[in-house]
Amino acid sequence: MTEIKIKTEYITLGQFLKLAGIIDYGGLAKTYLLQNDVFVNNQLENRRGRKLYKDYQIKVEDKIFLIKNED
Repeated sequence: MTEIKIKTEYITLGQFLKLAGIIDYGGLAKTYLLQNDVFVNNQLENRRGRKLYKDYQIKVEDKIFLIKNED
């Protein structure tokens, strides 16, 4: 499991995909979500604007990520 640290209260799924290195730039988020399964807390998600808060778990391409606050 890989931790993704954020400075704000939440980030969007599109921002997460870029931050995690899954996509190169934010404009690819919509297309990526249409073509790939992304699970947020074990629920299939396709909205790039979905808010991700601390302790949310995201599964992408058989990798699991956990959102954490940057201390």
